[in-house]
Amino acid sequence: MKSFARLLGTGLFACALSLSGCHDTDAQVPDDGPPDESTAVELTDYVDVTPDVPCMDANFASPRANCEDPGSFNLSRCDMAAVGAVEPSGIYRAILRYNSESMFGAGFRLDTSPTFLNRPLVRNQVNSQGFFITGQLTTTTNKVQRYALAGCRVPEPGRITGCFVRCTDGVPEYSGTFDARRMNWDAQSSGSAAMRLVSESAVPLGDSVDVYVTQGHAYVVSLPRGKEPGGLSVFNVTDPAHPTLVTTLSLPNDSYWNGVWAKDNALYIASGDSGVIVYDITQPAAPQYIRALPGGAIDVHTVFVDGDRLYAMSPAPNGETLIFDVAAPLEPRLLGRVSVPRTDVTSYPHDAFAYQDRLYINHSTFGYTVVDVTRPDVTPVLGRYAFAGQYSHANAVGTFNGRTIAFEGGERFGAHLRVLDVTDPARIRLIAQVKKRAQTSIHNMVLNGTRLYVAWYHEGVRVFDVADPEHPKEVAAFDSFVEAHPRSTDSLYQGAIGIRVPGDGYVYAVDLSRGLLVLQEP
Repeated sequence: MKSFARLLGTGLFACALSLSGCHDTDAQVPDDGPPDESTAVELTDYVDVTPDVPCMDANFASPRANCEDPGSFNLSRCDMAAVGAVEPSGIYRAILRYNSESMFGAGFRLDTSPTFLNRPLVRNQVNSQGFFITGQLTTTTNKVQRYALAGCRVPEPGRITGCFVRCTDGVPEYSGTFDARRMNWDAQSSGSAAMRLVSESAVPLGDSVDVYVTQGHAYVVSLPRGKEPGGLSVFNVTDPAHPTLVTTLSLPNDSYWNGVWAKDNALYIASGDSGVIVYDITQPAAPQYIRALPGGAIDVHTVFVDGDRLYAMSPAPNGETLIFDVAAPLEPRLLGRVSVPRTDVTSYPHDAFAYQDRLYINHSTFGYTVVDVTRPDVTPVLGRYAFAGQYSHANAVGTFNGRTIAFEGGERFGAHLRVLDVTDPARIRLIAQVKKRAQTSIHNMVLNGTRLYVAWYHEGVRVFDVADPEHPKEVAAFDSFVEAHPRSTDSLYQGAIGIRVPGDGYVYAVDLSRGLLVLQEP
């Protein structure tokens, strides 16, 4: 998950404040060679659809409505009976569209604590008279910006479409349309089996984001949440049906802990403040601090261990991947730094997967990049898969019938699962895709044999049989998102976020609101 500061830097949130940086229609097919009949066409994460709402202005830059009066919207051809019957509760995620070239994602909540973009609603009128809500925020230039949304149609239960206007310091500036879906479980069943919840344990530190399971213990890392610090929570899971919290840890002014991995008696934590933190877990219930690497202030977002190599993906200060030798697990030794040549200077390595002397890097806005890491001091780029609007975020790689296949996902509204043939990194081919609702995002994944386990935020935990990579089949799922949970918000970053399958018959997932979930492996 991106921090708020990083979110601003990507332009995904900034789209709400401007009309730039949100262009998603210039689709590109990354393989620019001769067409291959088995290559799917890349349509980007978000595919623009011309809205079917009669309240839309002819020119988005000349709004007719204002942010104060519901009557200023032309709703004469809208289905006000259906809109007036909308239940005044629930958490929604919406795509707000100015035009085919500019749109952004936003959330709102309609129950006991109504919000828009996690800020209290200025107006909340959801009743028999219609649907009209207004959210307010302050820009970085201290201007007061309001978004007024007026409902027009209810195409299906849990979905509202309509029009909105944006006002700055009280003056209407731009208008557009919105398509909002309630974030409770998708009514469109995939036909997969429901996974059984074995246990659920609240995590006492911040927002839980990742987990690693070893030596009968689950190590859960968290990000700060408001005044709550992040850190490490350790659970004894020798009885998965009854996990026991045994300790919590954080460091002074250092608790933005986003990733975790272990090798033997060493635990590696990705810290946004001090790099890779090494703990000795010889006594699994009592981790002992050893050191932070490579030294000094450095942001490490995720970690990955492959054999005697530890890879640490660092967004700042240099946007690089650090390679450590961990033959002696408690004494990592820096071997090299991978800096991918790129045109987008804001791009950084978010996550990576090491496989057969190659490092498959999710390089955020620059795309999915394959690097040769046979020699840690010489790491040439072998290939890249990129498209307009991409935010490459997580992946897993394996061999299927003699081919090297990658499973990749982004993090933004519309981000979904891609299946890529990366046998020849210079000619990466898209061979399959799995999409859920356009308002939601994928987050993380684990490949275990021919099963792919995906933490898909609001869509919960999804399990796919990928034995035939061209035709992934969803075989099991678990709905983790609870909109009524006291810690649930209207953010895109809600629901299932981290996942591990250690081979003990259970799936360990972390949910941003609910904490550690132990599920029966399907």
